[in-house]
Amino acid sequence: MGKDDLLGSLEQELRRGTLVLCTLGLLRRPMYGYHLVSTLAQKGIPVEAGTLYPLLRRLEGQGLLHSVWETDGAKPRKYYSLTPEGAVVYRQLQEQWKQLSHSVEEIEKEAEK
Repeated sequence: MGKDDLLGSLEQELRRGTLVLCTLGLLRRPMYGYHLVSTLAQKGIPVEAGTLYPLLRRLEGQGLLHSVWETDGAKPRKYYSLTPEGAVVYRQLQEQWKQLSHSVEEIEKEAEK
């Protein structure tokens, strides 16, 4: 495996670990799948629809998301949003992320000495 392949693989692992947190964070307000893909990309987290939709189904199956079909527009869209349990899990993950980020920063500071 070349250096570029290795780096790409490691970056993918890092992104995979943050995708759930970012998805839950964005779904504090209802969004449909394509809008979610676009918003994540705009925020610097590109994700393929083939990755996101299975994640949304899994999170819904775990009771963290709720979905409803909206058929009023020209095209039916499935909107996803956090359940109350999903909101609790999001806050817990967000706290874990803050603690982890702080730890990584401390390690970086120590390595620079």
